Amino acid sequence: QVQLVESGGDLVQAGGSLRLSCAASGFTFSSYAIRWYRQAPGKQREWVARPSSVMNTTYADSVKGRFTISRDNAKNTVYLQMSSLKPEDTGVYFCTTDISGRTYWGQGTQVTVSS
Repeated sequence: QVQLVESGGDLVQAGGSLRLSCAASGFTFSSYAIRWYRQAPGKQREWVARPSSVMNTTYADSVKGRFTISRDNAKNTVYLQMSSLKPEDTGVYFCTTDISGRTYWGQGTQVTVSS
């Protein structure tokens, strides 16, 4: 079955960096785009980054220039490199993909940025 497993979340000071991972299984990984979302406490889930074409990714304005998606098809893994972290980046980060009309989500990984 389709599985997405996020990892790499941690407590970090403002200005620091983290790299999140999304390990996928149960489908042909290289054929599907993986998106990243996050959910801050008491707020709705919001998208962070999503591929807009084979070669390009669109980032939310709040993270543009600080976050970067990459993927390793050999490892079935997508990464979210986050730098210059701010307290407002705190939240649970999720990866997600759509396969045959169904949306799959991982369980999320917690990122906490202290000021």
